[in-house]
Amino acid sequence: MSKPRKPKGRPVSGWLILDKPIDFGSTEAVSKIKWLFKAQKCGHAGTLDPLASGMLPIALGDATKTVPYVMDGRKIYEFKVTWGEERATDDLEGEVTRSSNQRPTEEQIRNLLPKYTGVISQVPPQFSAIKIAGERAYDLARDGETVEIPSREVEIFRLTLLACPDENTAHFEVECGKGTYVRALARDFGRELGCYGHISGLRRTFVAPFGEDSMVPLASLVALETLEDMDERLAALDALLIDTSEALSSLPHLAVNDDQAHRLRMGNPILVRGRDAPVAESEAYATARGKLIAIGEIGQGEFRPKRVFV
Repeated sequence: MSKPRKPKGRPVSGWLILDKPIDFGSTEAVSKIKWLFKAQKCGHAGTLDPLASGMLPIALGDATKTVPYVMDGRKIYEFKVTWGEERATDDLEGEVTRSSNQRPTEEQIRNLLPKYTGVISQVPPQFSAIKIAGERAYDLARDGETVEIPSREVEIFRLTLLACPDENTAHFEVECGKGTYVRALARDFGRELGCYGHISGLRRTFVAPFGEDSMVPLASLVALETLEDMDERLAALDALLIDTSEALSSLPHLAVNDDQAHRLRMGNPILVRGRDAPVAESEAYATARGKLIAIGEIGQGEFRPKRVFV
Protein backbone atom coordinates (compact mmCIF):
# COMPACT_ATOMS: atom_id res chain seq x y z
CA MET A 1 0.00 0.00 0.00
CA SER A 2 1.46 3.35 -1.05
CA LYS A 3 2.00 6.06 1.51
CA PRO A 4 -0.07 9.27 1.22
CA ARG A 5 1.91 12.01 -0.45
CA LYS A 6 3.26 14.69 1.85
CA PRO A 7 1.84 18.13 0.97
CA LYS A 8 4.31 20.44 -0.74
CA GLY A 9 5.22 23.65 1.01
CA ARG A 10 5.06 25.02 4.54
CA PRO A 11 2.06 24.65 6.86
CA VAL A 12 1.91 28.43 7.30
CA SER A 13 -1.50 29.90 8.23
CA GLY A 14 -3.02 33.36 8.39
CA TRP A 15 -4.48 36.15 6.26
CA LEU A 16 -2.53 38.38 3.90
CA ILE A 17 -4.50 41.47 2.87
CA LEU A 18 -3.07 42.17 -0.56
CA ASP A 19 -3.34 45.53 -2.31
CA LYS A 20 -3.81 44.07 -5.79
CA PRO A 21 -2.55 46.18 -8.69
CA ILE A 22 -4.41 46.74 -11.96
CA ASP A 23 -3.84 44.19 -14.77
CA PHE A 24 -3.16 41.41 -12.27
CA GLY A 25 -5.77 38.68 -11.94
CA SER A 26 -7.00 37.30 -8.62
CA THR A 27 -5.95 33.73 -9.49
CA GLU A 28 -2.56 35.02 -10.60
CA ALA A 29 -2.22 36.88 -7.28
CA VAL A 30 -3.01 33.75 -5.25
CA SER A 31 -0.39 31.76 -7.21
CA LYS A 32 2.20 34.47 -6.59
CA ILE A 33 1.49 34.60 -2.84
CA LYS A 34 1.53 30.82 -2.53
CA TRP A 35 4.92 30.73 -4.23
CA LEU A 36 6.38 33.59 -2.16
CA PHE A 37 5.30 32.06 1.15
CA LYS A 38 6.08 28.48 0.04
CA ALA A 39 2.60 27.71 1.42
CA GLN A 40 0.80 24.37 1.25
CA LYS A 41 -2.63 25.97 0.68
CA CYS A 42 -3.79 29.35 -0.50
CA GLY A 43 -7.08 30.94 -1.63
CA HIS A 44 -8.79 34.31 -1.91
CA ALA A 45 -12.02 35.71 -0.49
CA GLY A 46 -13.77 37.49 -3.34
CA THR A 47 -12.50 37.93 -6.90
CA LEU A 48 -11.29 41.29 -8.15
CA ASP A 49 -11.35 41.89 -11.91
CA PRO A 50 -7.92 42.47 -13.55
CA LEU A 51 -8.92 46.11 -14.21
CA ALA A 52 -9.78 46.61 -10.51
CA SER A 53 -7.25 47.38 -7.80
CA GLY A 54 -7.32 47.22 -4.04
CA MET A 55 -8.12 44.79 -1.29
CA LEU A 56 -7.85 41.09 -2.05
CA PRO A 57 -7.84 39.07 1.20
CA ILE A 58 -5.77 35.92 0.69
CA ALA A 59 -5.99 33.00 3.11
CA LEU A 60 -3.02 30.71 3.71
CA GLY A 61 -3.16 27.23 5.27
CA ASP A 62 -5.86 26.73 7.89
CA ALA A 63 -7.15 30.24 7.24
CA THR A 64 -8.77 28.86 4.06
CA LYS A 65 -11.38 27.29 6.38
CA THR A 66 -12.53 30.82 7.30
CA VAL A 67 -12.88 32.14 3.73
CA PRO A 68 -16.73 31.91 3.72
CA TYR A 69 -16.93 34.32 6.68
CA VAL A 70 -14.94 36.96 4.81
CA MET A 71 -16.85 36.34 1.57
CA ASP A 72 -20.06 37.17 3.43
CA GLY A 73 -18.69 40.46 4.81
CA ARG A 74 -19.52 43.99 3.71
CA LYS A 75 -17.34 45.56 1.05
CA ILE A 76 -16.52 49.16 0.09
CA TYR A 77 -15.57 50.21 -3.44
CA GLU A 78 -14.59 53.52 -4.97
CA PHE A 79 -15.48 53.63 -8.65
CA LYS A 80 -15.55 55.94 -11.65
CA VAL A 81 -18.29 55.84 -14.27
CA THR A 82 -17.77 57.24 -17.76
CA TRP A 83 -20.98 58.36 -19.43
CA GLY A 84 -21.88 58.08 -23.11
CA GLU A 85 -21.03 54.43 -23.80
CA GLU A 86 -22.30 51.07 -22.63
CA ARG A 87 -19.84 48.24 -23.16
CA ALA A 88 -20.18 44.47 -23.48
CA THR A 89 -18.22 43.87 -20.26
CA ASP A 90 -19.60 46.98 -18.49
CA ASP A 91 -16.00 48.20 -18.11
CA LEU A 92 -13.13 49.43 -20.31
CA GLU A 93 -12.29 45.97 -21.68
CA GLY A 94 -15.42 45.43 -23.73
CA GLU A 95 -16.50 46.75 -27.10
CA VAL A 96 -19.03 49.57 -27.26
CA THR A 97 -22.59 48.25 -27.61
CA ARG A 98 -24.61 51.48 -27.13
CA SER A 99 -23.77 55.17 -27.16
CA SER A 100 -25.40 58.51 -26.45
CA ASN A 101 -24.56 62.21 -26.64
CA GLN A 102 -26.73 62.92 -23.62
CA ARG A 103 -25.00 63.69 -20.29
CA PRO A 104 -26.58 63.78 -16.81
CA THR A 105 -26.45 66.73 -14.45
CA GLU A 106 -25.07 66.34 -10.94
CA GLU A 107 -28.59 66.85 -9.59
CA GLN A 108 -29.97 64.06 -11.78
CA ILE A 109 -27.26 61.70 -10.53
CA ARG A 110 -27.90 62.55 -6.87
CA ASN A 111 -31.64 62.11 -7.29
CA LEU A 112 -31.04 58.63 -8.73
CA LEU A 113 -29.00 57.23 -5.82
CA PRO A 114 -31.81 56.57 -3.31
CA LYS A 115 -33.36 54.15 -5.83
CA TYR A 116 -30.17 52.07 -5.64
CA THR A 117 -29.85 52.08 -1.86
CA GLY A 118 -31.20 49.29 0.35
CA VAL A 119 -32.20 45.86 -0.95
CA ILE A 120 -32.35 46.11 -4.74
CA SER A 121 -32.84 43.71 -7.64
CA GLN A 122 -29.76 43.45 -9.86
CA VAL A 123 -29.00 41.53 -13.04
CA PRO A 124 -25.33 40.42 -13.03
CA PRO A 125 -23.21 41.37 -16.07
CA GLN A 126 -22.97 39.05 -19.08
CA PHE A 127 -19.25 38.78 -18.29
CA SER A 128 -19.56 37.43 -14.74
CA ALA A 129 -18.83 34.23 -12.84
CA ILE A 130 -22.53 33.40 -12.50
CA LYS A 131 -23.27 29.82 -13.60
CA ILE A 132 -25.84 29.27 -16.35
CA ALA A 133 -26.72 25.60 -16.93
CA GLY A 134 -23.43 24.61 -15.33
CA GLU A 135 -21.26 27.03 -17.31
CA ARG A 136 -19.79 30.39 -16.30
CA ALA A 137 -21.57 33.34 -17.90
CA TYR A 138 -18.25 34.88 -19.00
CA ASP A 139 -17.34 31.68 -20.91
CA LEU A 140 -20.65 31.79 -22.77
CA ALA A 141 -20.22 35.51 -23.44
CA ARG A 142 -16.71 34.96 -24.84
CA ASP A 143 -18.20 32.39 -27.22
CA GLY A 144 -20.56 35.06 -28.50
CA GLU A 145 -23.66 33.82 -26.71
CA THR A 146 -26.11 36.24 -25.11
CA VAL A 147 -27.71 34.52 -22.14
CA GLU A 148 -30.57 35.58 -19.92
CA ILE A 149 -29.22 35.94 -16.40
CA PRO A 150 -31.92 36.09 -13.73
CA SER A 151 -31.97 39.07 -11.41
CA ARG A 152 -31.18 38.64 -7.73
CA GLU A 153 -31.44 40.70 -4.60
CA VAL A 154 -28.34 42.47 -3.29
CA GLU A 155 -27.99 45.01 -0.49
CA ILE A 156 -26.53 48.49 -0.83
CA PHE A 157 -25.88 50.00 2.60
CA ARG A 158 -24.48 53.31 1.39
CA LEU A 159 -24.04 54.94 -2.02
CA THR A 160 -22.31 58.31 -2.28
CA LEU A 161 -21.52 60.61 -5.20
CA LEU A 162 -17.97 61.83 -4.46
CA ALA A 163 -17.37 64.14 -7.42
CA CYS A 164 -18.27 65.06 -10.98
CA PRO A 165 -14.94 66.29 -12.38
CA ASP A 166 -16.44 66.87 -15.82
CA GLU A 167 -19.64 66.15 -17.75
CA ASN A 168 -18.34 62.75 -18.88
CA THR A 169 -17.42 61.21 -15.54
CA ALA A 170 -18.68 60.73 -12.01
CA HIS A 171 -16.90 59.27 -8.96
CA PHE A 172 -18.79 57.17 -6.41
CA GLU A 173 -18.28 55.17 -3.24
CA VAL A 174 -20.49 52.20 -2.38
CA GLU A 175 -20.75 50.00 0.69
CA CYS A 176 -22.49 46.79 -0.27
CA GLY A 177 -23.23 43.19 0.64
CA LYS A 178 -22.19 39.88 -0.85
CA GLY A 179 -22.82 39.32 -4.57
CA THR A 180 -23.10 42.98 -5.63
CA TYR A 181 -21.65 43.80 -9.05
CA VAL A 182 -20.41 47.38 -9.22
CA ARG A 183 -20.16 47.06 -13.01
CA ALA A 184 -23.91 46.38 -13.06
CA LEU A 185 -24.52 49.55 -11.03
CA ALA A 186 -22.68 51.61 -13.64
CA ARG A 187 -24.63 49.93 -16.45
CA ASP A 188 -27.98 50.52 -14.73
CA PHE A 189 -27.16 54.13 -13.78
CA GLY A 190 -26.43 54.87 -17.45
CA ARG A 191 -29.63 53.26 -18.67
CA GLU A 192 -31.75 55.01 -16.05
CA LEU A 193 -30.20 58.40 -16.88
CA GLY A 194 -30.59 57.79 -20.62
CA CYS A 195 -26.90 58.37 -21.35
CA TYR A 196 -25.40 54.88 -20.92
CA GLY A 197 -22.26 54.28 -18.89
CA HIS A 198 -19.50 51.89 -17.90
CA ILE A 199 -16.89 51.46 -15.18
CA SER A 200 -13.63 53.21 -16.01
CA GLY A 201 -11.99 52.86 -12.60
CA LEU A 202 -12.61 50.52 -9.66
CA ARG A 203 -10.84 50.09 -6.33
CA ARG A 204 -11.89 47.97 -3.34
CA THR A 205 -10.90 49.56 -0.03
CA PHE A 206 -12.62 47.37 2.56
CA VAL A 207 -13.67 43.75 3.03
CA ALA A 208 -15.09 43.14 6.50
CA PRO A 209 -13.45 42.75 8.92
CA PHE A 210 -10.24 43.99 7.26
CA GLY A 211 -9.56 47.73 6.95
CA GLU A 212 -7.55 49.68 4.39
CA ASP A 213 -4.61 50.03 6.79
CA SER A 214 -4.17 46.22 6.67
CA MET A 215 -3.31 46.18 2.95
CA VAL A 216 0.16 45.17 1.76
CA PRO A 217 1.22 46.31 -1.73
CA LEU A 218 2.37 43.54 -4.05
CA ALA A 219 5.56 45.53 -4.73
CA SER A 220 6.49 45.32 -1.02
CA LEU A 221 6.18 41.53 -1.13
CA VAL A 222 8.16 41.21 -4.34
CA ALA A 223 10.90 43.42 -2.86
CA LEU A 224 11.50 40.77 -0.20
CA GLU A 225 12.68 38.39 -2.94
CA THR A 226 15.97 40.29 -2.85
CA LEU A 227 16.72 38.80 0.57
CA GLU A 228 19.14 35.98 -0.18
CA ASP A 229 18.66 34.18 3.13
CA MET A 230 15.46 32.12 2.69
CA ASP A 231 14.77 31.90 6.44
CA GLU A 232 15.06 35.68 6.74
CA ARG A 233 12.79 36.18 3.72
CA LEU A 234 10.10 33.84 5.02
CA ALA A 235 10.24 35.38 8.50
CA ALA A 236 9.72 38.85 6.96
CA LEU A 237 6.75 37.56 4.95
CA ASP A 238 5.19 35.73 7.92
CA ALA A 239 5.34 38.95 9.93
CA LEU A 240 2.83 40.45 7.48
CA LEU A 241 0.18 37.81 8.19
CA ILE A 242 -2.95 38.53 10.22
CA ASP A 243 -4.09 35.84 12.65
CA THR A 244 -6.73 33.48 11.25
CA SER A 245 -9.19 34.31 14.05
CA GLU A 246 -9.47 37.93 12.84
CA ALA A 247 -11.74 36.68 10.04
CA LEU A 248 -14.27 35.56 12.66
CA SER A 249 -14.56 38.79 14.65
CA SER A 250 -18.29 39.05 13.86
CA LEU A 251 -18.97 35.76 15.69
CA PRO A 252 -19.36 35.21 19.46
CA HIS A 253 -16.01 34.31 21.06
CA LEU A 254 -15.18 31.72 23.70
CA ALA A 255 -11.77 31.66 25.45
CA VAL A 256 -10.85 28.14 26.60
CA ASN A 257 -8.04 26.61 28.66
CA ASP A 258 -5.47 24.09 27.45
CA ASP A 259 -7.47 21.03 28.57
CA GLN A 260 -10.58 22.27 26.80
CA ALA A 261 -8.52 23.09 23.70
CA HIS A 262 -7.23 19.50 23.63
CA ARG A 263 -10.79 18.13 23.82
CA LEU A 264 -11.93 20.40 21.00
CA ARG A 265 -9.01 19.41 18.80
CA MET A 266 -10.05 15.79 19.30
CA GLY A 267 -13.53 16.73 18.04
CA ASN A 268 -15.20 16.51 21.46
CA PRO A 269 -17.64 19.06 22.98
CA ILE A 270 -16.84 21.06 26.09
CA LEU A 271 -19.10 22.48 28.80
CA VAL A 272 -19.86 26.20 28.65
CA ARG A 273 -20.28 27.64 32.13
CA GLY A 274 -20.44 31.06 33.74
CA ARG A 275 -22.89 33.88 34.14
CA ASP A 276 -21.73 35.60 30.95
CA ALA A 277 -21.46 32.43 28.86
CA PRO A 278 -23.52 32.42 25.63
CA VAL A 279 -26.66 30.29 25.93
CA ALA A 280 -27.26 29.40 22.27
CA GLU A 281 -25.35 30.36 19.12
CA SER A 282 -25.48 28.65 15.75
CA GLU A 283 -21.86 29.69 15.20
CA ALA A 284 -19.08 30.80 17.55
CA TYR A 285 -15.33 30.37 17.75
CA ALA A 286 -13.00 29.26 20.51
CA THR A 287 -9.41 30.35 21.15
CA ALA A 288 -6.73 29.25 23.60
CA ARG A 289 -3.80 31.54 24.41
CA GLY A 290 -4.97 33.81 21.58
CA LYS A 291 -4.87 31.08 18.95
CA LEU A 292 -7.90 29.79 17.05
CA ILE A 293 -8.93 26.28 18.14
CA ALA A 294 -12.35 25.63 16.62
CA ILE A 295 -15.52 27.00 15.05
CA GLY A 296 -18.62 25.41 16.45
CA GLU A 297 -22.13 25.65 17.86
CA ILE A 298 -23.26 26.53 21.39
CA GLY A 299 -26.35 24.87 22.79
CA GLN A 300 -27.60 23.03 25.87
CA GLY A 301 -24.61 24.21 27.87
CA GLU A 302 -22.02 22.86 25.42
CA PHE A 303 -19.72 24.13 22.70
CA ARG A 304 -19.65 21.52 19.93
CA PRO A 305 -16.81 21.89 17.39
CA LYS A 306 -17.60 21.78 13.66
CA ARG A 307 -14.21 22.85 12.26
CA VAL A 308 -10.99 22.28 14.17
CA PHE A 309 -7.72 24.16 13.64
CA VAL A 310 -4.25 22.73 14.18
